[in-house]
Amino acid sequence: MSELPPHDSSEPDPFEGIVEAETQRDPDLAVIEAGSRTLRTQAGPPQGDGIPARPEDPEVDKALRTVEAELATRWGETKLEPSVSRIQALMDVLGDPQRAYPSIHLTGTNGKTSTARMIEALLGAFELRTGRYTSPHVQSVTERISLDGVPISAERFVETYEDIKPYVELVDAQQDYRLSFFEVLTGMAYAAFADAPVDVAVVEVGMGGSWDATNVIDADVAVVTPIDLDHTDRLGSTPAEIAVEKSGIIKQDATVILAQQPVDAAQVLLKKAVEANATVAREGMEFGVVSRQIAVGGQLLTLRGLGGAAFEYTEIFLPLHGAHQAHNAAVALAAVEAFFGVGAQRSEPLDVEVIRSAFATVVSPGRLEIVRKSPTVLLDAAHNPAGARATAAAISEVFDFSRLVGVVGVSDGKDVRGLLEAFEPIFAEIVVTQNTSHRAVDVDELAQVAVEVFGDDRVQVEPRLDDALEAAITLAEEEGEYTGGGVLVTGSVITVGEARLLLGKG
Repeated sequence: MSELPPHDSSEPDPFEGIVEAETQRDPDLAVIEAGSRTLRTQAGPPQGDGIPARPEDPEVDKALRTVEAELATRWGETKLEPSVSRIQALMDVLGDPQRAYPSIHLTGTNGKTSTARMIEALLGAFELRTGRYTSPHVQSVTERISLDGVPISAERFVETYEDIKPYVELVDAQQDYRLSFFEVLTGMAYAAFADAPVDVAVVEVGMGGSWDATNVIDADVAVVTPIDLDHTDRLGSTPAEIAVEKSGIIKQDATVILAQQPVDAAQVLLKKAVEANATVAREGMEFGVVSRQIAVGGQLLTLRGLGGAAFEYTEIFLPLHGAHQAHNAAVALAAVEAFFGVGAQRSEPLDVEVIRSAFATVVSPGRLEIVRKSPTVLLDAAHNPAGARATAAAISEVFDFSRLVGVVGVSDGKDVRGLLEAFEPIFAEIVVTQNTSHRAVDVDELAQVAVEVFGDDRVQVEPRLDDALEAAITLAEEEGEYTGGGVLVTGSVITVGEARLLLGKG
C-alpha cells in the first residue's frame, strides 16, 4: 500500500465556479437570503493524538473508575428528555460558569469533532487559552474535556466531578428526572473551563441543538457542519426537520458559519438567522476551499477567508485525508476569523504563518487514522451513510489498495444498510462483528444485511472484535507484503475505540 502521488486538483478560478453553482442551485433561497445579513468584508502548539491512556497511579485509576461507575448509573446518551431545565438548574447553582468566557458552538451531523479540533488549534496558535468539549469519546471519558488542546488529567477530571457532585445531587432532588450522564459531563466541562480559566470555549453539541445540554451558552459564533440524516427517531426524518433542532444554537446577534447544506436545511438555518438578527457566512459564498492537492500524510490547501479574494490563505498543510476534511478546515478558519471580527470589525486577514502552523498540528483520532502498516490498518468512526460516503471517497482518492477488507461493528438505531452500501464499492470483503457496548447491533443481524448488500461469498462473521481484526488482517495479507492489502475498521466510535486499544494505541 502507498498513498497516491501528489497531484494538483485545482482548476482556474475554482472559487468563482463554486460561487456560481451555489448562487444558481435553488432560487427559493433568495427570498430568505434577502432577509439575512451575509458576512462580507468592507474593504497551536504541537499535540499528541489526544487520547489519554489509563492512569498509571493505581489510586488515581481507582478514583477515576469510581467516577465512571457513578456516571454510568445515570441515563445514557441515547435516553433523552428534550429539555434544558435540568442543566440550567445546575448552571444556576454553580453560579453560571458557562458565562465566564466567550464560546464557539458547533452542531451538524458529521465533522463536528474534527472541526472543533481545528478551531481549538487555531485559537491556541493565537495564544488564547482554550477549552474544548466534544463527544463521544474514542477511548477515555476524559478526552471530552480539554484545556489548551490536551485532555484534562484523570486527577483533574475526578476533582471536577467531586467539586460539582453536591450541586448535582441538589438538582437531582429537585427535578422529576436525575441529571443524565451527558448533562453532568457538560456541567463538569463548563465548571472546568471557568476554573482554568479559559479565554474561549469550543463546544460541540451532543445531539441536535435546541434542547441539547450544551445549549445554555450564548455563543458569539455558531457553526453548523453538514446536515444529513442521523438520529432520525429523535431529530426528524428530513434534513429540514433536523435543521430545525440544530438551528437552536443560533443566538441573537451571533455570527453563523454554515458549511454547505442541503437546500431544505439551508432554508431553515437562514430563516432562523433572520429571526435572530444573526450575520451569516456561507461556505461557497463568503468563504471556502479554493484548491486542494493530495500530499504525503495529508493535503495542501488554499482557503478563502471571510474577506473575499484578498483573504486567501495559501500553502496550508492539513495532516488529515479527504475532501471533507478540507471543507472542515475552511469552516474552522471562518469560525476563528468571525471570532476575531475579520470581515466585520477587522479589515485585514489573520497571520497566514500562524494559520499554517496551527493546521499542521491538527490531529483527529479515529478519523482515517493509520494505526498499523504491513498491512495498513485504518480506523474511521463513520457511523452513518453520509460519513461512510465521505470516508470511502477519501480512501479511493488517497490510498492505492489492491484489496481492502472492512471490519464493521455498528450501534443500534443506525442506518445499517445505507452505511454498508456506501462502503460496498471499496471493500473486497467485509468482516462483521460487534463491540462490547450494550448498544451494539447483534452480529447475526448485521451479517444478514451485509449478505444482502455484499453477497454471501464476501461476508465473514466474527462475533469478537479481536477475532474480526485478526481475520481481516489475514485476508489483507493474502495479497502479499508488497501488493497493497489494507483493513478499514469502521461503523461506530465505540468499535474504533476498542480496536484502537486492541491494536496497541492508548
